[in-house]
Amino acid sequence: MKHPDDDNELFNRLEAEMAADSGGDVVDLDKARSARVESGGGGGGGGGGRRPPATTPDGSGAKSADGSARMMVDQSAPTATGPGYLGRLAGARRRSVVPEWLRSTGELKTAAGWVARHYAHAAGYHALRTPVYAARLALQAPPGAAKFVGGTLRWVADREGEPVRLAAVRREDAAEYLKLSRQRDGRVRLRTLVAVLGMFIGLATALALYVLAPTWLQVVSVSALVMALGSHGRHADAPVIHRAVELPKAVKLTSDIVLRALGSLGIPAINQAQGKGRDGFEFTAPITRDGPGWRAEGNLPFGVTVTDIIERRERLASGLRRPLGCVWPEAVADEHTGRLVLWVGDQDMSKAKKPAWPLLKAGTVDLFKPVPYGTDQRGRWVALTFMYIAGLIGAIPRMGKTFLLRLWLLIAALDPRAELHTYDMKGTGDLDPVGNAVSHRHAAGDDDEAIHYALNDFRALREELRRRTKVIRSLPRDICPESKVTSELASKRSLGLHPIVIGVDECQVLFEHPEHGKEFEEHATDLVKRGPATGMVLFLATQRPDAKSLPTGISANASLRACLKVMGQTENDMVLGTSSYKRGVRATMFAWGDKGIHYLIGEGSDARIVGGVFVDAPGAERIAARARTAREAAGLLSGYALGEAPEQGTGPAYDLLADIAAVVPEQDKRIWNERIAARLAELRPDVYGGWKGENVTSALKPHGIKTRDVAGTTDDGTRTTRRGIARTDLLKAIAERNEKPGAA
Repeated sequence: MKHPDDDNELFNRLEAEMAADSGGDVVDLDKARSARVESGGGGGGGGGGRRPPATTPDGSGAKSADGSARMMVDQSAPTATGPGYLGRLAGARRRSVVPEWLRSTGELKTAAGWVARHYAHAAGYHALRTPVYAARLALQAPPGAAKFVGGTLRWVADREGEPVRLAAVRREDAAEYLKLSRQRDGRVRLRTLVAVLGMFIGLATALALYVLAPTWLQVVSVSALVMALGSHGRHADAPVIHRAVELPKAVKLTSDIVLRALGSLGIPAINQAQGKGRDGFEFTAPITRDGPGWRAEGNLPFGVTVTDIIERRERLASGLRRPLGCVWPEAVADEHTGRLVLWVGDQDMSKAKKPAWPLLKAGTVDLFKPVPYGTDQRGRWVALTFMYIAGLIGAIPRMGKTFLLRLWLLIAALDPRAELHTYDMKGTGDLDPVGNAVSHRHAAGDDDEAIHYALNDFRALREELRRRTKVIRSLPRDICPESKVTSELASKRSLGLHPIVIGVDECQVLFEHPEHGKEFEEHATDLVKRGPATGMVLFLATQRPDAKSLPTGISANASLRACLKVMGQTENDMVLGTSSYKRGVRATMFAWGDKGIHYLIGEGSDARIVGGVFVDAPGAERIAARARTAREAAGLLSGYALGEAPEQGTGPAYDLLADIAAVVPEQDKRIWNERIAARLAELRPDVYGGWKGENVTSALKPHGIKTRDVAGTTDDGTRTTRRGIARTDLLKAIAERNEKPGAA
């Protein structure tokens, strides 16, 4: 690729050569332009019009020597633009000398393990079948001997030259035939001599081995001769030795293949460039192997973005003649939007064999340290630090959303200090392996009992959040310098700052509940915002990622996002963040077979494609049982896993309508909901603490009490209108309920 400086250097050199040539003159372009402007009367506006101020090459606006003003469109002769040679070196992006897989101890061990297992399997496979191979060779030895003798006789007789001699006979070319005959006679005499000498040497060697050699050498010699003859007598369609491992046959990615595929996408800018004989794609690095696949990187034509390529991923896979799960176009975060990285795997990502998960059979974790939970397209482990975050998981049904949430909860369970609160609002029991074994609180289903159980737990969790903030604030700075829970503080049981992990599947059931939805939203929002610093982590999963299922206050503050396949841009951006779709981070491109594969945003890095570890129900039960054993050994098993019921009842222990009637006196004919919330919080802080006007609105809705615009006066004397209720509506609802004791 040429740099502008290169053209300038060439221009300067040519100008110097022209100046040195006596046969020509050097023209001062500035003077020529000035003379042309002066003689032409300037640029439009009429002879009587006033000219604009003169402009010098440096833009200072100075006039010419004779006082006349002039306006130049380009202002000056061409000057060098862009960084110089040293500037380009300073801004250059240096590639790693040592490959990344070689710098990572874990990846090096994984690669070495794959190689060792491959050759160990191949050796064992062939060792077991060695007698079969020997029998095949022995059976093929007689045909091989006949084939060898026949071939030798044809070679001695110079049969390969016979077609040429016959052609001379057909042409009746006597001179050429006599020449070829003499050549054949000489070849036959020489080859006969060689064959006779070889026969005598072979017989002498065989006789010497029979008389002088030990038995083992005779056996080895005869076996080698038999195997050689058997190998010579084999048929092309019947190999003696079969493959122990069928390696995937992936076509090497070349520039021609990439350009052909890009040209098949129907993007006008690329097609126009290729139609004019250009490539339509500028490779910035050689196509190289990158893990189990090929990596191509380069610049798309001006105006074409990586998003345009991602939108056509299916057509790109067709152009590359590769399965869809092998083709992964990506953007480069720190480059312009036209820089494309195309990674083409040897195998479909959803079908490729993944390395063994380190935590599948043994081990515990520290949630304050990175823990591997999945692999990227290249088979490299992707790790997460499960503390100091709040996580969202979104997907359409049957794409692995619940399995991913269960995997995260299993990882949390492997830290014996962690207290788990698990809620399966779908009610199918997918979270039961975790809940029954280790959870402090666990419920499944969307019935009233489960809803009240979860509501009481969320209230208790929020009170625990307030307690933790006070504990952290009271700790000395040398123990808690950053005002957040650390692994050391979590291990001190006296402080009660152990990790608390809450997982809710189908969270929309809670947030869309007609009576308690607003309160669930309020508690969850507070846990998402303040919980991570206090050691409390909330994971929410939903198959309906919209504003109702994931309230804005929650989705805007969750730092960890995992999005499996979704159907549209709105759902994509609800989970992955606003404008993710426009930036090319599109979970809509995943195919129906890409179960468990998702975009991950978090851990302080850009979006990555990750395939989570698949753990089925029996595997989840084994891991949960291991986690329970570790908790029992540490004396940390509690709550639901021990069969203990929560201290609070499953239903509300208060009468909402009676409490509102108590705080709204008779003189308040109409009252704002926010004032009702403040008075209720003062009446029962343990029940209504933190309530706002929206909570009162949602709580009264099931009782048929509608809110309306109520005029009133604020504390500073300003008259305004806000949402409230009429006291007569409240009394009417209480009277109707008293007439029907079974009413809510």
